Amino acid sequence: MFFELPALSGSQWATILGGIGLFAVISIYAIWDAFHRDFGSTNAKMGWIQLAVMVPFIGGLAYLMFGRKRGRKI
Repeated sequence: MFFELPALSGSQWATILGGIGLFAVISIYAIWDAFHRDFGSTNAKMGWIQLAVMVPFIGGLAYLMFGRKRGRKI
């Protein structure tokens, strides 16, 4: 192996993996929701999706706070 993993307890691993999972779920949901909304133009939709992809956690949060209000559900 290239590096040695630190000796962490089970609860520490659960916290780390739970945090990573939460970040992934927020980003994936933001991408999925943007695909299923009408923003008036394709450029706006692709801009929000690119933000969620290129800046994973912060982009997903920004979409959920600001972008979701701009699009209407299809």
